Amino acid sequence: MTRSSRSAWRRAVAVVAVAAGLGVGIGPVGATAQAGTATAKGAARPVVTRAALDPALVKGRGADLGFVEQEAENAVTNGEVIGPDRTAYTLPAEASGRKAVTLRRGQYVEFTLPSAANAITVRYSIPDAPGGGGITAPLDVTVGGRGRTTMPLTSQYAWLYNQYPFSNDPQAGLLHDDWWITECGCVPNATTPAPVISKPFRPNHFYDEQRLLLGRTYKAGDRIRLTVPARSGAVPTTVDLLDSHLVAPPRVSLLAANVLAFGADPTGRRDSAKALDKAIAFARHAHLKVYIPPGTYQVNRHIIVDDVTIEGAGSWYTVIKGKEVALDSPAPDGSVHTGVGFYGKDASVGGSRDVHLSGFAIEGDVRERIDTDQVNGVGGAMSDSTVEGLYIHHTKVGMWFDGPMSNLRITGNVITDQIADGLNFHTGVTDSVVRNNFVRNSGDDGLAMWSEKTGNARNTFDHNTVQTPVLANGIAIYGGTDTTVSGNLIADPIREGSALQVGSRFGAQPFTGHLWITDNTTVRAGTYELNWNIGLGAIWFYALERNIDADIRVTGDHFLDSTYNAIMLVADWPVKDTYSITNVHFKDIRVDGTGTSVVSARVAGSASFENVDARNVGAVGVNNCGSFNFPATGSEFSLTDLGGNDGGGTTGPWLGAWQLPNTITCDDRPPVVAPPGPAPW
Repeated sequence: MTRSSRSAWRRAVAVVAVAAGLGVGIGPVGATAQAGTATAKGAARPVVTRAALDPALVKGRGADLGFVEQEAENAVTNGEVIGPDRTAYTLPAEASGRKAVTLRRGQYVEFTLPSAANAITVRYSIPDAPGGGGITAPLDVTVGGRGRTTMPLTSQYAWLYNQYPFSNDPQAGLLHDDWWITECGCVPNATTPAPVISKPFRPNHFYDEQRLLLGRTYKAGDRIRLTVPARSGAVPTTVDLLDSHLVAPPRVSLLAANVLAFGADPTGRRDSAKALDKAIAFARHAHLKVYIPPGTYQVNRHIIVDDVTIEGAGSWYTVIKGKEVALDSPAPDGSVHTGVGFYGKDASVGGSRDVHLSGFAIEGDVRERIDTDQVNGVGGAMSDSTVEGLYIHHTKVGMWFDGPMSNLRITGNVITDQIADGLNFHTGVTDSVVRNNFVRNSGDDGLAMWSEKTGNARNTFDHNTVQTPVLANGIAIYGGTDTTVSGNLIADPIREGSALQVGSRFGAQPFTGHLWITDNTTVRAGTYELNWNIGLGAIWFYALERNIDADIRVTGDHFLDSTYNAIMLVADWPVKDTYSITNVHFKDIRVDGTGTSVVSARVAGSASFENVDARNVGAVGVNNCGSFNFPATGSEFSLTDLGGNDGGGTTGPWLGAWQLPNTITCDDRPPVVAPPGPAPW
């Protein structure tokens, strides 16, 4: 979320966490770095993964945008493999698969192409400047030992610190010394003597990515080597992964309003915003598309779109790039900056319709989180519209839609390195679909539906991939009616959230009708909730402001290598005797590896289970605390066994008859037993 309500929630939950008893503490799963040797190690043959797993384990789930993922730790390197580690605020924890390779001067990591490619994406991290603000550094790229190209890396869009909404200053004191913090187990400004808080405090958001066209097509078996140069100015560089692409030639549209004819500058030296406005106006009058040919176009404000089709030559060729600009006075919506973005008209004036955006990149310049700022890649209200084939980088939120609005189709986009959410359906979005999109390194929820004030309805998130959200959840649903979340792949959430969340919070309207969560896969999910001091489930249901009692069906989902429990149902402590979670049904589920339980219940209510198969469970199958009143009649949360629930925990069958319907099996801090890696079922 990116509104001030999230800040208020964080402040409230931090203050009550200790007294609440939501958890005395479960230490995060730790690991150590593995030092590389002087000789290169790794696989000479290409190891292709999806979300750092064998692709067979996630077949048919997530997005398919044609690129191929290779993890650096599986490649040939003379650098240092770091991880695995799931401890927040560490480099390996934010890496895909929780491992990466750190290179120092002269060291390299070398990938063997598994298929033909003419472009690469490198996900990396380099240090911040001592006083914050980032640095730049070179990385040499060679293919087959020839044709060295220098890829410019930057940390100007990475490295945040401190408490929400974060700081760019590594030496800043606490932003909220009246919040309870885990590090001292106290409220600092109410503690005598005052605790010493180490600096930098809670560094995070370490990674960024860079794309590079190679200039020609290379064949399978060719080797791409990334080397930190030995020359002066080189810095330690951590490489997480390489994506290889076979990019199609630029798309040409002849029967269109070409922005060059209206004065747009493809070199990026002059601002092209007015030229785009003129081309859009002409195209609407002449009933033509707008075409933006290859080039980099400087745009430092919103481009307002309504009843128009805008096509680029492809996101690798057409780049709309802008600076963040401070406004002379705050805008009516509270923004204090503007920046590059394509926006529908505000819903208060009717919104926009029949907008179609495709085939270009949006490169922003957002380096700090200001929740009131509208500095998103795509925004506003767009009904009966499509957004397809965009690459959105370094904006606040990739796409943020404020309804009411309906019938929006978002397909085939890549959204990376955001300060906040990847995409958010906010307020009254209906009958819309987000399908086959890839989101990586969002600074908040990867994909979210937020029914604040006005409910969303009949929306679908289908076959998307969300990787390494630094904060919050991979996919989050906050209220709404008749929602579907299907076929998605969510991997490696970092902190204060998990892979999938169903939450009654942030002022959301109630869940009504049905919520179908079907055929999704989560990988290495279930983070350590810093404010509560407990581990979360890979999927978690959270009752904070209302009951959750819609018809919720979780069917065909796979929860792989969950750090803590696979499934969590929880209420906030101050409302634990007020709100409940009921009418949740789990069927045809696979749980392969949990650090603790299959199910953790910390709320009143009920759920049913049918054909839920589990293996490699680290603790008792059901950790049932109910709402912590511990009545003689048993837990306030009851479980119904509909049959076929196979596999065991440490005390026998994970859903044994002795646990039904509501045996109290509450362990507030079960030991974490790291499971083996996922394997074919």
